[in-house]
Amino acid sequence: MSFQDKVAIVTGGSRGIGRAIVQALAAGGAKVAFTYVQNKALADQVAQGDSVVAYQADVTSFEQAKELVKSVKEKFGRIDILVNNAGITRDKLILRMSEKDWDDVMDTNLKGAFNVSKPVVAAMVSQRSGTILNITSISGVVGMPGQVNYSSSKAGMIGFTKALAKEIAKANITVNALALGFVETDMTAVLNEEYRTKALAQIPLGRIGKPEDMAEVAMFLVSEKANYITGQVIQVDGGLAI
Repeated sequence: MSFQDKVAIVTGGSRGIGRAIVQALAAGGAKVAFTYVQNKALADQVAQGDSVVAYQADVTSFEQAKELVKSVKEKFGRIDILVNNAGITRDKLILRMSEKDWDDVMDTNLKGAFNVSKPVVAAMVSQRSGTILNITSISGVVGMPGQVNYSSSKAGMIGFTKALAKEIAKANITVNALALGFVETDMTAVLNEEYRTKALAQIPLGRIGKPEDMAEVAMFLVSEKANYITGQVIQVDGGLAI
């Protein structure tokens, strides 16, 4: 899929699903800016000269998000694609969940999407084109025990997607979301074997997804082939949420 002459921002792009999306966009010819928070060595493995550039930025900070978007626009001249991928988990039953566990997840997963989207939308409206893809989760569709904070943040992203899609459609900007199931990433690697076995038994396709599986669908939704799709939430979960 060609993204020649397109400029993309991917938050949380140094590993996992974000990394797969960055690499797929770059393979299609896009100029890609991606964010990371701490692990510069990991980010440097993804960066590729002037075409794939790492930016150290914490999406929970509106000022850092605004500076990120300003820097990317100054470097590449425009912004065509935004993928709000940055996310964290702090899984606990609510009786054991601290206020910080709640705030950290909401600030990264939901507020982070707002912080980056607001300045990006301003840039896209001025150029009368663009596409935004929010990476959410089936946890936000069906809810998961032990993930009251995460489920809430991801459900919030679904509402964010639908409302924003209606707001900016007249500016020729599409907004969609991917609701992902279990994916082989650092985030799921910490799950114990018993939990993984139970999860696998609930997936009709009988396997845990790979980051590349998610990236393939993401590429379609941010491509010109999907320019008549907006406000949609596509579940990529092996059938888990059927």
